[in-house]
Amino acid sequence: MGFLDRLFHKKEELLHALDLSIFKVDMHSHLIPGIDDGAKTMDHTIAMLAKFESLGYQKVITTPHIMSDYYRNTPEIILGGLADVRNEISKLNLNIQIEAAAEYYFDDALMQKLMNKEPLLTFGDNYVLFEFSFHSKPDQIEKLFFELLTQGYKPVLAHFERYAYFHGSVELAKEWREKGILIQLNFNSIFGHYGPEVKRQAERLIDSGEIDFAATDCHRIDHLLILEGNATKSYLHKLSRLNLKNNQLI
Repeated sequence: MGFLDRLFHKKEELLHALDLSIFKVDMHSHLIPGIDDGAKTMDHTIAMLAKFESLGYQKVITTPHIMSDYYRNTPEIILGGLADVRNEISKLNLNIQIEAAAEYYFDDALMQKLMNKEPLLTFGDNYVLFEFSFHSKPDQIEKLFFELLTQGYKPVLAHFERYAYFHGSVELAKEWREKGILIQLNFNSIFGHYGPEVKRQAERLIDSGEIDFAATDCHRIDHLLILEGNATKSYLHKLSRLNLKNNQLI
């Protein structure tokens, strides 16, 4: 580390390992086997659910991708996969609960669903999880928000901190929350898993308190091991003290 790095980067304070059971419910993951870029097999699914349970989670709401160009999942595919997972965890006597919704990619297909009044997969109090492109800011964001809100959904924007075109400010998160759009943060963003710029944006969101849900976005067990291995980090502790809505999903 050079002189300037030493000057402008102080060492992060480490605290006692946070008891992750404080979060109770994870509402963003990819655990149904073989239908998106998450769990590949039922064995992978069960290993991740067992790890969630060992970390103290009471419930997982898994959210497979619905993305017209890549993952053409339907409610029938997702709920059928959920039934298979529930059957397996019952046989193995796991105590963790599992439910399913979806992570909708904002594309023309999602807008068409909304224009046709097709019901979306929701969780909790009519929450709908959606994501943007990582590569370019989408058009018609306000139209998407209008349709979701007027149809009675409570929209949750996945991993706000990962969109590079929003980096450097949390003003949009604040503005959108005032309109009724909820903000979800990935735990592993705090630890630099997605790079230093994402980490800094995550810290801005935590410092400002502009977060409604925190989640693992778990695709593989490594994501849970990273969370477990960073339970001493100060920003995870700070996140745990925010008024998150995870606990309302029990």
